[in-house]
Amino acid sequence: MPAAAPGPSPATTASPVVVVGIGADGWDGLSPAARRSIEAADVLRGSARQLALVPPGAAAERVPWPSPVAPALRALPAAHPGRRVVVLASGDPMLSGIGTSLVRLLGPGAVDVVPHPSSVTLACARLGWAVEETQVVSVVGRPVELVAPHATPGRRLLVLGSDTGTPAAVAALLASLGSGGSRLTALAQLGGPGERAFTGTAAGWPHPETDPLVITAVEVVADPGTVPLPTVPGLPDDAYEHDGQLTKRDVRAVTLARLAPLPGQLLWDVGAGAGSIGIEWLRTHPSCRAVAIEAHPDRAARVRRNAVRLGVPGLDVVEGRAPEALAGLPAPDAVFVGGGATAPGVLDACWDALPAGGRLVVNAVTLESEAVLADRYARCGGELVRLGVAHGTPVGGFTGWKAAMPVTIWSGVKP
Repeated sequence: MPAAAPGPSPATTASPVVVVGIGADGWDGLSPAARRSIEAADVLRGSARQLALVPPGAAAERVPWPSPVAPALRALPAAHPGRRVVVLASGDPMLSGIGTSLVRLLGPGAVDVVPHPSSVTLACARLGWAVEETQVVSVVGRPVELVAPHATPGRRLLVLGSDTGTPAAVAALLASLGSGGSRLTALAQLGGPGERAFTGTAAGWPHPETDPLVITAVEVVADPGTVPLPTVPGLPDDAYEHDGQLTKRDVRAVTLARLAPLPGQLLWDVGAGAGSIGIEWLRTHPSCRAVAIEAHPDRAARVRRNAVRLGVPGLDVVEGRAPEALAGLPAPDAVFVGGGATAPGVLDACWDALPAGGRLVVNAVTLESEAVLADRYARCGGELVRLGVAHGTPVGGFTGWKAAMPVTIWSGVKP
């Protein structure tokens, strides 16, 4: 007798969790489809504020989320067996919302989403801004410094926050970056009967507290004399706090061109020094990731400070010496070795950690480290380049060239 075919997975046999977006306008703003989902529910999950927006006539049991909410999300499929569960979410559940979290946990086949206009859509409608021309930055549970790489002159930003002080924090950050003239509008309770706006400039922001349901709109204006920092590699050297252990600007730009940062990819910056390579890798795209490995505690602390100030507080700093400190790190897509190339096993450990197509770039300034790169080039191929950079400096009443130490760069792509 043939074996029975395997049954469908639990995600396909159980009723999917329905996630319904609801705005500050509450029940009145819901579509007929959203209302029907709520009326058919056995259990409603949401914050106390969201549950209160549903009229008493809805018969479902109302269960508020505990704090923290993450364990309850993971336990949701088993928490209400055989019952139709509807989760309430603010606005569009898939825009930095609980819908995204549930899809990641349960899979797309186990979640149905009924969206509502997001706060981003509503804010752009109020301001007359084109959504596709507006940069959205979420600082919900994240450092406000994430706004910094996007705060360039003439740019329009919408900053998603999670508390009443977010607009003031954004204003203070902009002022510290030399953009105190930026115009801010904090839009609260969008779409609801209590909708209101708070306005001001970054330098003179008069509202220390606004509203828990607020989105901060920014029109960035640079103050006179402010030199904005681009997201392309090669920031000025004085953008970094350092003790001399810094990959200099021109060499840094060439190095990052060979590392070839791509969205979502992970870099190891081995022997990070001031952290400039990892920081500029992260600044190329918000989804990039980087780990800075630095043996000296004072330099590691400096890397962290540089990362926060330059808007990439997510840089992961590991204190330790390669190759031992590399054990257990997530596999990289690219590796830069700026210090320690002569240490036994470092280059081999970095090369072995890369997948096919991964990039290894190593810089050298001493004869000993150049010899290591020459051997690597002979064994692995790749590209060997020597850079000589000279800067114009005063020579009496004239100008002459002052040469920096030449830098040898070996770069290879793993087959």
